[in-house]
Amino acid sequence: MKNANLLQRVLLGISVLFSAVACASGGGTAGKSADANKVIYHINGGLEQASDGLRNIRNHLAVDPKAKIVVVTHYKGIDFLLEGAKDKNGNPYDAAVDDLVMKGVDFRVCEFTLKGRKIDKSRVHSEAKIVPSGVAEIGRLQQQEGFAYLKP
Repeated sequence: MKNANLLQRVLLGISVLFSAVACASGGGTAGKSADANKVIYHINGGLEQASDGLRNIRNHLAVDPKAKIVVVTHYKGIDFLLEGAKDKNGNPYDAAVDDLVMKGVDFRVCEFTLKGRKIDKSRVHSEAKIVPSGVAEIGRLQQQEGFAYLKP
């Protein structure tokens, strides 16, 4: 009985020691809260999805202004990043894109889509980066850079 009590005290002491060391070194999730959330917004469905996505991104940044957001587009999703693109109310997309770029949002356009649809690169918004493949870029950002995936 005496040995059992001693063993319990020793185990309790070790447990307290490990907890103190973990807290002092920032172990667990405590040290991660300062990291910015990293999120991909995947746009491939045309202008309506793009409008929804841009609204979602503005709302996202309103509550998490430090979020690192990358918009990856392909197929019909690139259309809002082409010169002269307007939403259903006739508002140009470039103003909304410029505003989000100023807030740190990155836009990426699929080169396969541009080639497949015979769209000259010069028609793409000047702030958008052309990547070889939109879907490959999504995979890379998720796997190699730890981005979460959202599709509006």
